[in-house]
Amino acid sequence: MSNSSLFVRFVDVGPVHKSSAWRFGLPLTLATTALVILTCCGFRSSARAETTSAVLASAKAAIAKQTGARLSLTVTSTSSSGTEKGAENLGVKEGMETITLGAATATIKVTPSYGYISGNSSGLTTIFGLSAAQAKKVGKRWVSFKAGTSEYSGFKSDVTISSVDSVLPEAKGTKTSMEDVKGTKVYVLTWTVAATSSTPKTSNSLTISAVGARLPIKGTASDAAGGHETLLLSNWGEHVNVSVPPAASTISYSQVTG
Repeated sequence: MSNSSLFVRFVDVGPVHKSSAWRFGLPLTLATTALVILTCCGFRSSARAETTSAVLASAKAAIAKQTGARLSLTVTSTSSSGTEKGAENLGVKEGMETITLGAATATIKVTPSYGYISGNSSGLTTIFGLSAAQAKKVGKRWVSFKAGTSEYSGFKSDVTISSVDSVLPEAKGTKTSMEDVKGTKVYVLTWTVAATSSTPKTSNSLTISAVGARLPIKGTASDAAGGHETLLLSNWGEHVNVSVPPAASTISYSQVTG
């Protein structure tokens, strides 16, 4: 993972592309890339802070011990795509995500045996990349992906707890300070990403708890083009149980694309 920027991950399942979870990559471009960086605002600085490397190592170790978490994201952009919102319940071997992008809606579910996607017509085409004909074939059913396929693996890696590692930047180029939020200590990691020929400059920060387990809490990212993103992580350690759609309401991915 590069420290250069952050992007919404896409799982390529042939014509299907899934906008999900978040990791550092490219700057804010709604529905194709979405910066997700964690930030903290209005804090009173404290005199001491651990090194960036130590904070990141502690955070990675703390995340690995978690059985579940909730993640929510709101992305606004200067593009015509509108506001994107996502909410995830992340478990160790299963998880679920809901996504809205304007009028488009979509849901992703992953269990140990299958992955499933569903959505309205615009959600299936705009968010997942199905053709209009394929979306019509799916209708209101769930598209299923069997465990062991590359498509399933992609979805699972995005909506399970291990995906949270992707919000952690590299130590190089990242500054760390300790702050005080209403009497509670937090670490604030900050960095910037230089503009490229296709992406604007971005300002990023990551807030991690300094009390108890070193876990990410809240964040924002802003780019020079006016894009903005807010991320919240909560309910660490909760148990996640994903319900399986009835077999009669599913259609296999091979049937959709065949």
